[in-house]
Amino acid sequence: MARMRIPKRYMIVILTFICTFVCYVERVGFSIAYTAAADAAGVNQSSKGTILSTFYYGYACSQVPGGWAAQRIGGRRVLLLSFVLWSLTCALVPLDPNQVKTLVMARLLVGVAQGFIFPSIHTILGLWVPPHERSRSVSLTTSGMYLGAAAGMLFLPSLVKFRGPQSVFSAEAALGAIWSILWLKYGSEPSRTNYPKMTPAGYGESLLPTRGGLQKMKVATAKIPWKRIFLSLPVWAIVVNNFTFHYALYVLMNWLPTYFEQGLQLSLQDMGSSKMLPYLNMFIFSNIGGVIADHLITRKILSVTRTRKILNTIGFLVASFALMALPLFRTSGGAVFCSSVTLGFLALGRAGFAVNHMDVAPKYAGIVMGVSNTAGTLAGIIGVDLTGRLLEAAKTAHLDLSSPESWRSVFFMPGYLCIFSSIIFLLFATGEKIFD
Repeated sequence: MARMRIPKRYMIVILTFICTFVCYVERVGFSIAYTAAADAAGVNQSSKGTILSTFYYGYACSQVPGGWAAQRIGGRRVLLLSFVLWSLTCALVPLDPNQVKTLVMARLLVGVAQGFIFPSIHTILGLWVPPHERSRSVSLTTSGMYLGAAAGMLFLPSLVKFRGPQSVFSAEAALGAIWSILWLKYGSEPSRTNYPKMTPAGYGESLLPTRGGLQKMKVATAKIPWKRIFLSLPVWAIVVNNFTFHYALYVLMNWLPTYFEQGLQLSLQDMGSSKMLPYLNMFIFSNIGGVIADHLITRKILSVTRTRKILNTIGFLVASFALMALPLFRTSGGAVFCSSVTLGFLALGRAGFAVNHMDVAPKYAGIVMGVSNTAGTLAGIIGVDLTGRLLEAAKTAHLDLSSPESWRSVFFMPGYLCIFSSIIFLLFATGEKIFD
């Protein structure tokens, strides 16, 4: 009996899903490990915010270069190089809060390395995935981030407790090495014979229909329409929403451990599996959004533009109300519920803005993703560092971090941004291709 073979593009999607899973285990893991080590060393909240945000400076610098490099030499090679760099950094750098310069350089390097990942993934998926599968493929790939964050929140606090903060770095380096081996063996650029039939009736067209395949794409990189990209209102709608999404995500990812432990006086170890629910909710809602979007588009129930706008609006508006309600709840159940709704509906909104890169610029999806993800990374720099400063200012004003007043501005700011961004997307976004 012949074995059933998995289509190559499905294998690529699975591997990119595992890729984002491992990356977010690393990001959540650093937040958990560094928070434990910094608290033990008596590091103040402002200094913690500075170290936690350092990653995003490096991450911001490599987004657009990552898209360019993936377009020029192929996403497969760039993705592999990224994993090797950050895995080696995790394996070799000691976690010592007193060695500030070493930690800053290490986090900058990890940020630069991981900055290549998402532009490379979008370049790879833009080549492998047909238009009618884009929403669910991108949603599945990016949902690996949230499952990785959930797994990190569930398992890593116990690893810190029993083996110490440094053990988290070792575990992350091992995961990175395992994925690199899998990608080296199974990841590939598509040849002409590998291209799927990419044109269901009435929807999309083949990304590289002409003879020459990848070589044709490489020639096109010399004519990247940079000016049109930077002056495009639909691209700016994506950029604004990417900024807001990551502002909310990174603030919660980096500061939820502190909020639970100091804001609510809870122990992460004692919270059990409930602390992973916000990220598990993101994983579920991200895939729900992708399936709904593809269903609405392929059945021609709604246009691509309306589908993107409806899902983006619902996701961001519900998330905004949950964010602003978060500091009102003083129990673990209430805080977990609000953060779960926030992150779940933000993930649903990704079926709007996050897939839109491939709608408006399928040939330059990695480039546009690099531009928009740069804005998302700036959100990490601003949001994570600003949160530390807001909390330190609250302490200066003699407010205890266990009081809701100390955290209100932390959560209201991304809440207001969600409302603003959803309006921008409604006004200026489109699902039509605007770059040939």
